[in-house]
Amino acid sequence: MDRPDAHPPLEAGERLDDLLTRDMKIIQNPEVFSFSLDAVLLARWAAVPPRGRVLDLCTGNGIVPLLLATRTEASIDGVEIQPRLADMARRSVALNGLGHRIAIIEADLREWSKQPESRGVYDAVTINPPYLPRGSGDFKENPYKAVARHEIACTLEDAVSACAAAVRSGGRVAMVHRPSRLADIMGTLRRHRLEPKRMRLVHPRREAAANIVLIEALKDGRPELRVEPPLVVYEPDGRYTDELLDIFYGRKTELRCAAAAPEEEGT
Repeated sequence: MDRPDAHPPLEAGERLDDLLTRDMKIIQNPEVFSFSLDAVLLARWAAVPPRGRVLDLCTGNGIVPLLLATRTEASIDGVEIQPRLADMARRSVALNGLGHRIAIIEADLREWSKQPESRGVYDAVTINPPYLPRGSGDFKENPYKAVARHEIACTLEDAVSACAAAVRSGGRVAMVHRPSRLADIMGTLRRHRLEPKRMRLVHPRREAAANIVLIEALKDGRPELRVEPPLVVYEPDGRYTDELLDIFYGRKTELRCAAAAPEEEGT
């Protein structure tokens, strides 16, 4: 195991935050990139093999690979197009002594996924892609955040195509996105031989409409979608629900429903 770097150099505007699980830490910069609830839910919900190879696309500052490393002994690759975010991710990996298991690759997933060495070699893929299509929202915001939020460097089609190219037949792809794009997501997954198998909607409060969707697909799978019970983030008094607290504080490393484990399916 790599020796953790207890005192990593921080650049201007950066801070060192606790991940509240296994004493892990992550480098963040509110002006450049800070992870959101979406990424934590994806890392806790996605089905990952105990060993093998796992890929995280649009990895940002490496939050998903770091959390996945608490759930699997697999080797994990994270791909990020923005150099500054990729650098933050690499330093966080080193900080937690995980350089022997996590590799951060600075690349455009549209080109990287075409390379022979990346095609069909991963057992599981996770992705937290940009949510907003081009032409929506304000592109005048911070350029780092604009690329992370808007389909500037990566459309939904690009994201799904890269996932489909990287995952092996019978492997799983897990995505977090917005429910408003669900019809587009389902259609795009199926066009790329990724059959939606498991879905969970996330609601800020019990009476509120869902604002996050977690969806998992099986490469070359048979049609059958299991919809899990909804996940509620806040209690009526504004406190996090017990399920969310368990996830944040590491009491549960998996956001899984016992009655909704992914089926084993032949390839």
